[in-house]
Amino acid sequence: MILLQSPCRYLLQVLSTRVQNLDKGVELDCQWVEFDDVRYHIQATVKNPNLLLLSLSLPAPPPETVFFGGLPQGAIEAIKAAYGAVLQVLDPPRDGYNLTVKLNLSKLPPDEDHKQAFLVKIASVRELVQGAPLRAVFKQLLLRGVKSDLNKIISLVHRPNESFFVFPQADKVTVIFPMRFKDSIDTVLATSFLQEFVEARRTAGLNNAPPCLWSSSPPKELEGCPDEALSANAGFVSFVIFPRHVENRKLDRTVWSLSTFHAYVSYHVKCSEGFMHTRMRRRVETLIEALDRAKPDSEKAKNTEQARSFKRLSIKDGRSNSNVK
Repeated sequence: MILLQSPCRYLLQVLSTRVQNLDKGVELDCQWVEFDDVRYHIQATVKNPNLLLLSLSLPAPPPETVFFGGLPQGAIEAIKAAYGAVLQVLDPPRDGYNLTVKLNLSKLPPDEDHKQAFLVKIASVRELVQGAPLRAVFKQLLLRGVKSDLNKIISLVHRPNESFFVFPQADKVTVIFPMRFKDSIDTVLATSFLQEFVEARRTAGLNNAPPCLWSSSPPKELEGCPDEALSANAGFVSFVIFPRHVENRKLDRTVWSLSTFHAYVSYHVKCSEGFMHTRMRRRVETLIEALDRAKPDSEKAKNTEQARSFKRLSIKDGRSNSNVK
């Protein structure tokens, strides 16, 4: 499932295929859309087969979310720190995209294992860009430092014209998701799923997981936010992140899980809806079979006679049949 991995699978496949067939110098021009309306566009020419242009379009931000140069805060710095000289950020980006980078395949590590690991990192560019502000907040939590935005709500985009909220404090960070669904059935299923999701946190095996809360009304941390940002027909989900949840390798996994939380819930809601529809169809088929078995013998015999009835032939049909003989 793509939601459980930070790299975009299709982008990773395209990059791997390009590296393996670099000597062929085939022209490349691909566009595709990932979940949450994230669009990709990758291009390469025959003239310069080692150079790839990768463009990324993020969901449209709501008014309460602040972008810097069309990107979340700290995204450019995170890209330069992660990719070094292999990726070059183009300014301005291609029309219709928030980010365009030039990838030089000749500067990839020569070792095959390191090369594949770097390609995975490139395919994770969406997680790196969208998760840059959240990663910066969690790093500050690990340092236990005092910043000017402490105890100040931060709005981050994660779906078209929708945002989730981060409330940083000295010893913890609270992440709040207003859950919205267009379909009424999805809303009911999501509400039930989220309530059970909160209850599952109380099991013995999940004691180290981040505390999770659900409420039908906005939490107190969201006081002062615009009313449009607080419209949630499936309630509000809050996660409390402590330093132990973002230590070492846990940081990237936590950032990715939070950045794609709404898509994760939507996936399970659709799976639940499909499962119930399948059960309903099977139940209807079982009832129809039971009704067929309950029919009286006279009705069954009548149906059999009708099935064995002969068609009355006209005089014209009889003459045509005799001519055939």
